[in-house]
Amino acid sequence: MSSRDTASSEITPDVLLRAYACGIFPMAENAQDPSLFWVEPEIRGIIPLEGFHISSRLARTVRTDRFAVTVDHAFDHVISGCAAPQPDREDTWINRRIRELYGALHRMGHAHSVEVWDNGVLAGGLYGVSLGRAFFGESMFHTVRDASKVALVHLVARLVAGGYVLLDTQYVTEHLRTFGAVEVPRLRYRRMLDVAIQGHGNFKALPTHRMIKGAEALAVLEADDTAT
Repeated sequence: MSSRDTASSEITPDVLLRAYACGIFPMAENAQDPSLFWVEPEIRGIIPLEGFHISSRLARTVRTDRFAVTVDHAFDHVISGCAAPQPDREDTWINRRIRELYGALHRMGHAHSVEVWDNGVLAGGLYGVSLGRAFFGESMFHTVRDASKVALVHLVARLVAGGYVLLDTQYVTEHLRTFGAVEVPRLRYRRMLDVAIQGHGNFKALPTHRMIKGAEALAVLEADDTAT
């Protein structure tokens, strides 16, 4: 279900946060379209944090620190990477207004990015919104194989360490299914969201001022598997 907002300028960062708390998020038809519309999917994609799956090959890549990983060091560059054409996606829903709104949320401390670097060059990453103990993944990109996957592993480790209980992916793709993503009906999602926005997830439970080593991220996930 969606409804078009014909006056996108009326959507403020505070309005955006209230929308997320209700299970609604904005999109644009394409990067050139100045307007936004609200979306509330009938079926929602989530990655259960306690059921996060990492292949042995990807775990080796993470552990060897093939890439350097930072958090909140290049938010605008990550959005630009997500908005750029991809081999499987020539157009994007990230328009100028989306960039402005999420940039404002980032400055407010509600939007975060995970950056993956290959020899000092941004090779992939993701960004999303943190509210309570929920994290809403917005988009990811990569220019080097496995870069976005490594970003997701580091994100989930950070969410687990910070006491989050919901990772919303909006929709489920075959790529996300490999990590354990599942679809849930809208009413069930709303119940999960109501629980998740209570309390406070600590996105900085793992440091943001320095690079997190792959072994450090994997240790968090392995400890969570043992606990569950």
